[in-house]
Amino acid sequence: MSYLATPKATLTAVAALSLVTASVAGCTRGSESGTSAAGSSKAGCPDVLADAKKVVSRAKAVDAPWTGPTTGPEAAVGKTIVYVAQSMTNPGVAGAAEGVEKAVKAIGWKVRVIDGQGTPGGIQAAVSQAVAVKPDGIVLSGFDPKSTAQQVAQANAAGIPLIGWHAVATPGPSKEPKLFTNITTKVEAVAEVSADWIISQSNGRAGVVVFTDASIPFAKGKSDLIEKELATCSDIDVLATANIPIADVSSRTPQEVSALISRFGSKWTNSVAINDLYFADAAPALRSAGRQGDGAPFNIGAGDGDPSAFQRLNSKQYQAATVPEPLSEQGWQIVDEFNRAFANEPASGYIAPVHITTADNSGGGTSWDPQGYREAYRKIWGN
Repeated sequence: MSYLATPKATLTAVAALSLVTASVAGCTRGSESGTSAAGSSKAGCPDVLADAKKVVSRAKAVDAPWTGPTTGPEAAVGKTIVYVAQSMTNPGVAGAAEGVEKAVKAIGWKVRVIDGQGTPGGIQAAVSQAVAVKPDGIVLSGFDPKSTAQQVAQANAAGIPLIGWHAVATPGPSKEPKLFTNITTKVEAVAEVSADWIISQSNGRAGVVVFTDASIPFAKGKSDLIEKELATCSDIDVLATANIPIADVSSRTPQEVSALISRFGSKWTNSVAINDLYFADAAPALRSAGRQGDGAPFNIGAGDGDPSAFQRLNSKQYQAATVPEPLSEQGWQIVDEFNRAFANEPASGYIAPVHITTADNSGGGTSWDPQGYREAYRKIWGN
């Protein structure tokens, strides 16, 4: 996910995910819940560990071949789309917008970006403005379309195709709200690979803190899935689930991290957060406690991959890995999906595979930009 060090509206209600796994639930104590897997007499989890290492190895590949669409309609002529951004200060939203702008230039269309400025009223006004200019298509980027239900209904009535970027929780077409398709990675895959990275990195023996926002069903569902996967390894101990609302991350994370250090000491070896942004605010507390930037706890962000996360992992400062969104690629996919909609063809069904970035495979970059998609889409469009 959103991705991006600021929250995105993809973190919206997903009832199915919020029901995931009572098996990993523990007792609740204030803002934390704890489990008691420590003290296992088993010698790790060799089978689970072997599988996790394979998953992580595949996810870290930077030269994997393009697995997206290779056929589709030729480029439509003279189209104009509007990109409605939740907030252009949101790095994920802005990164996808940049991808759309470059893809539009390649296909020969026009695009207009309207910034919702991160407020409900601003987003509603932005979508109203987008509908009023009668474009050929509208992107709803980083916010829940239900918050603009009236404007979405107007666009649907006018026959304007809508494509979401992290607008609903699942990828692909949506009936309610009516979207031609929604571009996002699968939360299940992001959760699994994040947990597998911890299992692999720790060689099957870790004390883990999970950072989440239990007030948001999508976020809670993701962290539940992470804990479910961690529980497959008998010597992985989820020490605590730190519940910090995204809106309060800056103010609460330093104090929470200090408390966790006092409580668990050296038992705390790894962390996973539903968004990279937690580690931006955890770093000062870890530094004050004398923890080294390249030492424990080894932290992975389960979603987003904003530039600041890349900077932390490249400099080995209190974040070791992230599961980034391929923002530019997703921007190009948005344009290709519109081209399919304009040709009355179905959505491609493509979902970008998950990727893990560390200092070892980042190439010093500040975003995840896989290979092959530009050439593939240009060939499909015939230009």
